[in-house]
Amino acid sequence: MERLELERLRGRVVVIKFGGHAMVNEELRTTFAQDVVTLRGAGLLPVVVHGGGPQISAMLERLDLEVRFEAGLRVTTPEVMDVVRMVLTGRVQRELVGLINAHGPFAVGISGEDAHTMTAVRRTVRVNGEPVDIGLVGEVVDVNADTVRALLEQDHIPVISPVARGTDGQVYNVNADLAAAALAVALDAEKLVMLTDVEGLYANWPYGTEVIRRITTEETEKLLPELTSGMLPKMEGCLRAVRAGVRSAHILDGRVPNSALRGIVSGDSLGTTVVPDQGPRMG
Repeated sequence: MERLELERLRGRVVVIKFGGHAMVNEELRTTFAQDVVTLRGAGLLPVVVHGGGPQISAMLERLDLEVRFEAGLRVTTPEVMDVVRMVLTGRVQRELVGLINAHGPFAVGISGEDAHTMTAVRRTVRVNGEPVDIGLVGEVVDVNADTVRALLEQDHIPVISPVARGTDGQVYNVNADLAAAALAVALDAEKLVMLTDVEGLYANWPYGTEVIRRITTEETEKLLPELTSGMLPKMEGCLRAVRAGVRSAHILDGRVPNSALRGIVSGDSLGTTVVPDQGPRMG
């Protein structure tokens, strides 16, 4: 099964959102870097979009700045935005690029700001039906994927920080899950993979711990209002991507070594898979 899937995916783009506990665990980060290089060596075209939430929160606490989330999104003041850019592009991205490049000259780091790869507008959210100002948080409204495609054609692995500039000249903090989804659509990706800190999407959470293995976009949309803040942007991103043509989207447990590799090439039912409405039903 794995060999057949590898053959099917050869030459196809897979977008992987790397975040959560795996980002702060040295062994898991190293294993992830090896997985990405393995995928590239097998002929797939991996694109990595990384988060950095734990590292950003730690730096904000060190600087005595507020750490606050609304509807699963970080409230981003101008001071917080400075920290976001510094941590994402100056530290987290450089570390990940270095880990991948320990295996060869593969990874190239860029920001969503670079070459206007991502353009965003200010995002608004509602909490309990009321609008809430979350500051400089962006919603991706346009993706210019030319730079990313050029890197893929040159046998590189793009590693992308989810920061975007608006047409107003303002720089925005973009949720990494939603940035990965937007890039997956723009690149006509075969798969979108989200690594997180749980096994997948749980049925009847927090009262049940059974993982939903496959769920359609229609079922996903119905569940969105019931989701907790951490899972909400992930499932929203998966829904957007699959509805826009990405063949499948996967929520995988990044705490498990090789989860990205196994989730992409294995026939095992790992995590939660979001499929188009004509696909298998929830269960």
